[in-house]
Amino acid sequence: MSRTILCRKLKQELEGLNTPPFPGPKGQDIYDNVSKQAWGEWVAHQTMLINEKQLNMMDLTARTYLNEQREKFLSGEDYDAAEGYVAPSN
Repeated sequence: MSRTILCRKLKQELEGLNTPPFPGPKGQDIYDNVSKQAWGEWVAHQTMLINEKQLNMMDLTARTYLNEQREKFLSGEDYDAAEGYVAPSN
C-alpha cells in the first residue's frame, strides 16, 4: 500500500516517495512533504536546466545553484527556466 502525503508543491494529498531521494535532513524533508509527482517534475526540470545551461556537475557552483533551484521549485517559489527552451512535442 502506498503512503500519501500533503504535497508542499502541488497542495494536494498525493502518493509519497518510496524512500528519501538522498540522505540527511533535506532528503527526509522531501520524503515527508513532496509527492512522487512533484519530485518527478523536479527531476525533469533539473535535467532541462543541466542540459540547457550546460551545467558541469563537478563544479560546486553548479551544484549549489541546482540545490537553490530545487528548494524554490518544491516550495512553489519562482524558479529559473532555461532561456529559449522549447519543450519537445510528443
